[in-house]
Amino acid sequence: MSSPFVFATFALAFIALAVFYLFFYRHWRRERALRHAFPNAWRKMLNANVPIYRKLPAHLRKRLEQHVQLFLSEKEFYGCAGFNVDDRVRVTIAGHACLLILSRPYASYDDVRSILVYPDVYRVQAPHSDGMVVSVNEQVRAGEASTRGQVVLAWSECEDGAMHPNGPHNVILHEFAHQLDYLDGTADGAPPLSGEQARHWQKTMTRAYEDLRDSLRHHRKSWLDPYGASQPAEFFAVLTEAFFQQPKHLHAEQPEVYEALRGYYRLDPEDFRSHSK
Repeated sequence: MSSPFVFATFALAFIALAVFYLFFYRHWRRERALRHAFPNAWRKMLNANVPIYRKLPAHLRKRLEQHVQLFLSEKEFYGCAGFNVDDRVRVTIAGHACLLILSRPYASYDDVRSILVYPDVYRVQAPHSDGMVVSVNEQVRAGEASTRGQVVLAWSECEDGAMHPNGPHNVILHEFAHQLDYLDGTADGAPPLSGEQARHWQKTMTRAYEDLRDSLRHHRKSWLDPYGASQPAEFFAVLTEAFFQQPKHLHAEQPEVYEALRGYYRLDPEDFRSHSK
């Protein structure tokens, strides 16, 4: 066998493997993961710790289970400050995170690689710039997201949100909303949209954001967590919490905002059967 022939054979094999890895491997891996039965123990954890799961029609429960199965097969979880990440922690976080993409492509989370979990709120040293002067402030955080594919969460806050499904706060929903916001490369409170949907989003959310800021400036009671007024990215994340946790209240207070979120998430948390297929 001649050397050129051997070289050509290896070259073609290498190209074929490269093409498979780049274009087909992820799909093949996910198909293989979903061939395994969803563990009944995980289903019980979703039922207990992701209350919305109990409200979903059968086809959406199945889809959430599939998303959770893929999420747990692909994402790395790390316990911080001595925290032990067990299946209850992993399934609770994955279940809430995957609610946001229940009717959106699972690929929305392709850039998420790792989840770091602290037992409680944690402290970080954050730089602060004031003109030419840069200082370092200590901050207490319940969670954070980054463009590097890393999400950090405080389990005590995750658990509190899970146990109070009608409350205003859910740190898992909040931080994974930021991950969706990052998909277009910037944290600006507008996830990737196009055409009329993008124009409607911009108009609706800008007006609602400015109304919230104006209410706070005039010391009027806010219809939303005031933290949403800090910047557009936080506005979107706080709205996402309200959309899934307090949909009736959000719809009553801000019907146009609710409809914009309903269009983006392709879900209606007031009645999942009405806008789910």
